[in-house]
Amino acid sequence: MKEKFRRFMQGRYGVDELSRVLIGIAMIALILCFFTKGTLAMIFQVVGWAALIYTYVRMFSRNYNACWAQNQKYLSMKNRVIRFFKRQKNYASQRKEYRIYTCPGCGQKIRIPKGKGKIEVRCPKCRSTFIKRS
Repeated sequence: MKEKFRRFMQGRYGVDELSRVLIGIAMIALILCFFTKGTLAMIFQVVGWAALIYTYVRMFSRNYNACWAQNQKYLSMKNRVIRFFKRQKNYASQRKEYRIYTCPGCGQKIRIPKGKGKIEVRCPKCRSTFIKRS
């Protein structure tokens, strides 16, 4: 049986990270369908079945390039979100000891130690100067 399935899957796209996420979304939606009533349950059920069907269509597709492009787009969006939250976490940890200002000339972020009073700041990128309180 394993060999028949392997032969069937030859030339097909298979499972990737987007497929795993879609299956997770489908399972969550179908589970929520059991705990809700009325129109909301119907919406969860439709979303769950649509995600499952779309996942299986992608997995058994022979159009490798299209499925690969979809997965790459998903991964790029996911990485953009992860980078945003990592950057916010980094800024939050630095705010205890530093003030972070944006250069009015070029938009470069500049980190100044707290407690130095009013100081003149020179941007390392565009060399413009401005006065800020640290």
